[in-house]
Amino acid sequence: MDRCIVLVDAGYLLGAAASLLAGEPSRSRIIVDHTALIQALRERAESETGRPLLRIYWFDGAPDRVPQPEHRRLRVMPRVTVRLGALTRSDGRWAQKGVDAAMHAELTELARNRACSDIVLVTGDGDLLPGMMAAKEHGVAVHLWAVQAADGDYNQSEDLVAEADERRVLDRAWIIKAVRAKELTGVCAPPPAPRPEIAAILSAPLPESAPNGRERTAEDDTHRPAAPASENGGQDRAAAHKGVPTPKDLAALRTPGAPPPQHPASATLRWSSDKGWVDRPGTAAEPPEVAAMPTLAQLTTAEQRWADREEDITTVGGDPYEVGQVFARRWMARLGDQGHLQRLSAMYPRIPHRIDGELLRYAARFGLLAHKDDQIDEHDRYAIRAGFWREFDVPAAAENASAGE
Repeated sequence: MDRCIVLVDAGYLLGAAASLLAGEPSRSRIIVDHTALIQALRERAESETGRPLLRIYWFDGAPDRVPQPEHRRLRVMPRVTVRLGALTRSDGRWAQKGVDAAMHAELTELARNRACSDIVLVTGDGDLLPGMMAAKEHGVAVHLWAVQAADGDYNQSEDLVAEADERRVLDRAWIIKAVRAKELTGVCAPPPAPRPEIAAILSAPLPESAPNGRERTAEDDTHRPAAPASENGGQDRAAAHKGVPTPKDLAALRTPGAPPPQHPASATLRWSSDKGWVDRPGTAAEPPEVAAMPTLAQLTTAEQRWADREEDITTVGGDPYEVGQVFARRWMARLGDQGHLQRLSAMYPRIPHRIDGELLRYAARFGLLAHKDDQIDEHDRYAIRAGFWREFDVPAAAENASAGE
């Protein structure tokens, strides 16, 4: 068949791009525009082979083979197929398992079935040499693409380079069209203009002590980062006796019925657990009208549940901020009693126990769980809740404006 296929080893492509742009092969150091990257791969493959594209296969590793947000975005793109191997941690380093074998099997099967006339391989692993040789024996032209090495040397197997029919290098100018180095600013969520109170929470540093002066608990030890070192290299001993307030602690500082406080620019927020809040002595319980707020599951019919799942699979990319927005949008659209919106607005920044737990369980579907302890990364939690409040803020503001007229 006179068409081309691209097989991408994502670990090689993005790891080499990170080395080139950020100085180390960690993919966490780069930001990837996957839509632009796929389009650039397609255009270059069609240009260099002179054949129309049949498909791009994206091979990557994931913990327990659970698709991560980037994989969810990729697999719904036209002409893109995602194949996942396992991602395992050994001696403090992550390693892919099964990705090379999957690429080898796909390469030989495509060639054997004469599915294409040209195959583009974006990889550097010499384990694919037998598959490349088998494809050539079936009359397929093999094009090998390399990412420009940071040190100017090869970052591919020499045997693989020698066996390829054609070889090209994806240089820095090509890479930066879709990939850029990440600026390490410490911001916990994406910047799309949240309400000022959320921006203050996301940008403020974690405090060294709780404003309400409660004693530190075992749970705080689990979730609270180490206190910063002082100039003489020691820890701040005074801060060691205090914890960081949870949303429930913040809510307990207000008297029932009081208006929500104005949040200063230094407002901080610390979330305790994706299983909800733990009651502590001296904290107020949720009012009955708050505890009775319906969950999204209670508001969703079987038909809506199917439609939600379809939307999650086909259009929701899995970005933490986006996940919070999608959940809030569905919950608000299905509320019968709009008075719940006013009650929820008065609780900011706290999300009621049952709804917050359901929100985090929903987010876990998108591969946001940390592989090590099956908990959502804390920065992602900030972004999930910020997305929830950002989506809630628009109709809530309109509701308050109409009520004041």
